[in-house]
Amino acid sequence: MDVQLVLLPVFGVLVGVAASFSGLGGGFLMVPLLLFMGYSAQKSVGTSFLAILIISLSAFFAHNKLANVDYRAGILLGVGGVVGAQVGARCLEHVSTANFRKILACILIALSCWLFLKK
Repeated sequence: MDVQLVLLPVFGVLVGVAASFSGLGGGFLMVPLLLFMGYSAQKSVGTSFLAILIISLSAFFAHNKLANVDYRAGILLGVGGVVGAQVGARCLEHVSTANFRKILACILIALSCWLFLKK
């Protein structure tokens, strides 16, 4: 049996819990895992977005039932995100996997420091 067939769904459960709990989307966990498993930067990001789409829809329905959704803010953020996603995907095509790992590590470290030090 392929180890990925067991690991990926288990990791999906963990990411789903983390994403629904924190709102971070799960990519911050999924992309490093996929890189570790040997995926290229581009394939890691693209695969992560498919998984995030599925997880996000599920989390949205759960939070909507609890009345925890601001539709106006969500739609405005989403419209901007659509534009940004197109630009980001095209930029990633010009970044090697090795450089992507370094960039991602710096972003995760900066985000961690900001969250830790924020009052």
